[in-house]
Amino acid sequence: MASSIRVRATSNGDITEVQALIQHPMDTGFVKDAKGELIPAHFIQELKFECNGKDVFVADWGTAVSKDPYVKFSFRGARKGDDLKISWTDNKGGSDTITAKIA
Repeated sequence: MASSIRVRATSNGDITEVQALIQHPMDTGFVKDAKGELIPAHFIQELKFECNGKDVFVADWGTAVSKDPYVKFSFRGARKGDDLKISWTDNKGGSDTITAKIA
């Protein structure tokens, strides 16, 4: 199964810029389906980016984040070729992890 995470990380000097797109329904639990029944809440609770085993970005999310969230940030201290591990867990016990090389 393909990962739900697409990521691009590029290093320019001391700054590494990260862009990630995560496929997830991010259902709030307040929306009804075509039959008029509520769609149960299903959302990412924790999103984590690690570079060389050190946390560089951690987010605790709730239902206010939209479907298929996009994240962009930058940090210092990484080099080209370093590993960047991205992982998420959701409120239903789902999870995904991917590791990318910084270009």
